[in-house]
Amino acid sequence: MKQISSAQNPFIKSLVLLQEKAKARKQSGTFLIEGLREMELAIKGNYTFETILFLPDLVSETEIRKRIPYSVELIEISKEVYQKLAYRDTTEGIIAVAQTKSLGLADLKLPENPLIVVMEAIEKPGNIGAMLRTCDAAKVDAVIIANPKTDLYNPNIVRSSVGCLFTNQIAIATTEEAIAFLQQNHIHFYSATLQNSISYHTQNYTTPTALVVGTEATGLSKPWRDEATQNIIIPMQGAIDSMNVSVAAAILIFEAKRQRGFV
Repeated sequence: MKQISSAQNPFIKSLVLLQEKAKARKQSGTFLIEGLREMELAIKGNYTFETILFLPDLVSETEIRKRIPYSVELIEISKEVYQKLAYRDTTEGIIAVAQTKSLGLADLKLPENPLIVVMEAIEKPGNIGAMLRTCDAAKVDAVIIANPKTDLYNPNIVRSSVGCLFTNQIAIATTEEAIAFLQQNHIHFYSATLQNSISYHTQNYTTPTALVVGTEATGLSKPWRDEATQNIIIPMQGAIDSMNVSVAAAILIFEAKRQRGFV
């Protein structure tokens, strides 16, 4: 088995770039996944691993072979190398080099009566990760990220989603493409915005539905507000007029799930 003990190894340096640079991830078509739980969710989501690096003090080759259902190159690494690559303080001593996936709207496989979440131009990876966790918890049918401001395989998204990046069906598109897709598929969409809105709980989300949220700073762009089936708002009863986008999304998603009988 191959072993790498130096953090100055060229292959390790290339993996550090995958952690740090979206350009490197895009050019190589690969990204890093830390932790056995996240790797198992990635396998469930049909992601493919090219290489697995592991620290033998924390995880054994036997354990890895038991968890990974196909043959993959294993590389034993030193603690120095692991600390150079590890993005989190506490993982199980295992890192996978995984292939990215096609994330086009045409790749989405929707049921007859879908519930979709659209995130437009969300900048903070932590907010995207938190919403992906909620979408997984609610078993949302698809997530569309419109006009993305950050690379989906950013390690902060992988980490903050606790692997739900891999369990959700996700597509990346422009706002114009996303709106056209929803209209062509006869999916009503409800835009969370302050302008010309009525309370979210008055709407019917039991038909094909998309819930659209935007940034806290600037909100949704004009096309989402103008083309929406209805603009909706969560009534604020305190001193401020908005809440964290991931919290707002969770409220809307679970109201839709409540109306659908949590199925």
